[in-house]
Amino acid sequence: MSRGQNILRGVVLTIGAVAFLFPFYYMIVGSLQKSPDTSISGAFPNPANLTLENYADINSRVNLMQTLLNSGIFTGGVIVGTLVFGVLVGYALAQLQWRGRGITFALVLLVQVVPFQLLMIPLYVMIARDYGLADNYLGMILPFAINSTAVIIFRQYFLQVPRELFDAARIDGAGEVVLLWRIALPLVRPALLTVVLLTFIGPWNEFLWPFLVTKQASMQPLAVALANYISTVAASAANPFGAVLAGACVLAGPAVILFILFQRHFVSTDIGSGVKG
Repeated sequence: MSRGQNILRGVVLTIGAVAFLFPFYYMIVGSLQKSPDTSISGAFPNPANLTLENYADINSRVNLMQTLLNSGIFTGGVIVGTLVFGVLVGYALAQLQWRGRGITFALVLLVQVVPFQLLMIPLYVMIARDYGLADNYLGMILPFAINSTAVIIFRQYFLQVPRELFDAARIDGAGEVVLLWRIALPLVRPALLTVVLLTFIGPWNEFLWPFLVTKQASMQPLAVALANYISTVAASAANPFGAVLAGACVLAGPAVILFILFQRHFVSTDIGSGVKG
């Protein structure tokens, strides 16, 4: 590329980056403002107008530590379920020979086109009424414990592993559990990290299902607690605009940090990169 094209590309990418990052910057600035300023000049606030009182106010209303803990338990449970079931089903679909394997994989693909909202009411009736898991961490986790996307990712990774490795181990007397634990999993570590990163965002930001299945404030994750704060007590706060933005910063913080730490894994999309040779 010529020098002019490189400069043009840099300018375009810079403009795009600024446009993308400006809402995050404005969210942070707004969360620190003592008095709300929604004008354009509010993006460049007076240092005398900056404070941490908004974080203290939102914490006194929704208990940030408890709601963050609830979000962490919900997200962690979903990630564990996704990894366990995704690995087992993905391995079975890729390496085991059994009748109905093709149909099962077709059903996994079919689940991809079924919106969760379509299943939400039957799931709520089953979880809350039949199982009695309302206001329960397990009730929040179960509908998300099996992720069809994770199954597909693991299946594709396991298909890249040479079958000769498994055949040789079987000749030596290794069972399927040993094969999975000692041979398959070490070779697909990139898939594990990929699934964790992709799975984290969904339950961490999930609102509708936890809102339906939890009524006690002590059980609600941060996204639900913030929504309840906005709809009920925000108007009575000294600076509701700043308090809401402070809560949004706390909610977005872990996801942003996770992305910054593992951004190269988001960029890499080569599904066969977990296997060398």
